[in-house]
Amino acid sequence: MNQFVQIVVGGLLQGGVFAIIALGISLVYRVTGIVNLAQGGFCILGALLLYSLQLDLGWPTALAFLAAVILTAAFGVALGAATFVPALARLPTSSMLMLTAGLLTFIGGLTLIVWGSQPYIVPPFSGEQPIDVAGILVPSQGPWIAVVAIIIIGGIWYLIARTDIGTALIASAENPTAARFMGVNVARLTLFSFGLAAAIGAVSGAVVAPIMSLQFDAGGFFTNAGFIAVALGGMASLPGAIAGGLFLGVAEQLAAGYVSSLFANGLALALLLVTLLWRPQGFFGGSRRRRDVRDEQRVYRSVVRFSGRGTVVAAAVLVVFLAALPYLVGGALLSSLVITLILFIAVLGLDVAMGYAGQVSLGQSGFMALGGYAAAILATNYDVAPLLGAAAGMIVSLFAALLLSVVTMRLQGAYLALATLTFSLLIDSLTVGLVDVTGGPSGLVGIPSLALGPLSLGTPRAMYFFVLALIVLLIAALAGGMRSSFGRALYAIRADQTAAAALGINVPRYKVAAFAISAVLASLSGSLYAFDFHFLSPEMVSTPRSFEMIAMLIVGGEGTLIGGLPGAALITLLPTVFQPLALYKTLAEGAILVLAFQYLPDGLLGGARQLGRWAMAR
Repeated sequence: MNQFVQIVVGGLLQGGVFAIIALGISLVYRVTGIVNLAQGGFCILGALLLYSLQLDLGWPTALAFLAAVILTAAFGVALGAATFVPALARLPTSSMLMLTAGLLTFIGGLTLIVWGSQPYIVPPFSGEQPIDVAGILVPSQGPWIAVVAIIIIGGIWYLIARTDIGTALIASAENPTAARFMGVNVARLTLFSFGLAAAIGAVSGAVVAPIMSLQFDAGGFFTNAGFIAVALGGMASLPGAIAGGLFLGVAEQLAAGYVSSLFANGLALALLLVTLLWRPQGFFGGSRRRRDVRDEQRVYRSVVRFSGRGTVVAAAVLVVFLAALPYLVGGALLSSLVITLILFIAVLGLDVAMGYAGQVSLGQSGFMALGGYAAAILATNYDVAPLLGAAAGMIVSLFAALLLSVVTMRLQGAYLALATLTFSLLIDSLTVGLVDVTGGPSGLVGIPSLALGPLSLGTPRAMYFFVLALIVLLIAALAGGMRSSFGRALYAIRADQTAAAALGINVPRYKVAAFAISAVLASLSGSLYAFDFHFLSPEMVSTPRSFEMIAMLIVGGEGTLIGGLPGAALITLLPTVFQPLALYKTLAEGAILVLAFQYLPDGLLGGARQLGRWAMAR
């Protein structure tokens, strides 16, 4: 019984931190209808600022804590004013979700440049000695976490319920148009909520810093925890965010204490997936304002289509150029070219789901992991031919995609995107936790090279030509499919699902088909990835890889089939070509994704086409 109480107390303390993070996410969601995935970035930024101010500059803990929160809030306001608020008026919910993912990546890259990749530990505010309460040992940081959580929760309640700003926030959330007519500056309030959420994130990161190791990429952990908590309780419910955070903390600690710490996060993610499917609004969530569907269609990103004889000629020239590249470059650059082509296959599948069917999928890396691990395990442990292993991985991913599509059929927009994100995070947890099967964090080693019968593809040049030929066949097949009735149906669904259904198009069937194609191509990419590296670890196919592939697609151009190739080349090859810039890769990925949404809506191909038309007109 004492052990149970000890675990519950630890869970409540952990849940208090999750609740604070969830409050920040819920606050922005109440005002904008957007799930702010960048919240975790502000947590790690506040914690690292506390470390530098307290330990490097020797500031007193209280002063360092306050300064870290103020600096993070100011940074959040600046970032929100430059990116989040302007984009909110032009982009649909799904694109805003990906923009905040880009902001999370950008903040992670910024902290990597400033603080490096090494872990940091902040000393507890009240010494190392735990507090004995009736035989229950409470970490010395525990009372600080509890007090800060109570203050934050009480402060947010007072702001919403007792102040004019809170009334204006509620009005902006319920009906922004009416709020503007009443003289409310909705844009300013949106920026205020974003900055306040950044401050809340800094508080949660700083108060938990003494009990966990801090690294530049820990922002993803904070975002995941807060997102799970707020989804369990209810996106727009502040009490639900608190209850969800406490419940999540206790559930994870109980799972770690009585099952395994390796599966604690996986169990929480499985619980979240069930909640999204059964009660998407959360256990405490009710109805809330939804962005007008007509607005969604009006501001949806345009899609650039290429057709005609000029396209065929350009494609032939591109193939010839790509075929000549292995004879012009070598070494590390050739290996990076192979990786570029392999990743492009997964991006190609993402283009079918996002660019043509309009489905935002944040789980592409999950299918890469399924295919890669299935093929690698069969080839390494059971001597199955690599091609057969890749085919088996594609079948596994296909069944997973069909199952996920069936159970998420009634989800739309951001909820569908969040369900795919949850799936990807769940696969991440399984690849780390199933040590006997996947090798755990150390990964699988000794994966053989891909082979076509007696012909081995063990050299970078041989692998390059094989993947290039495969891509040509895939693009030819998909281009034909997109010009058929299947492609026209996908266009109609992307433009207006209601109108498409009225025209007799079986919307669910076509969406499932597009999602299945996307998953199969991601699985194939994961298999080729494993066979090319001869090694596969969870971090190689983790959720950040999904965000990276989305950046590749957005930068290159959606709905073009070929657009993801220049995007993949830009993000993959630049760190190789310019080795001193490798440290800036994460920062650049986030910045490129955010800037592409704001200033290059049609991607590089669309921009090049517009530039060509302008030049012809001149």
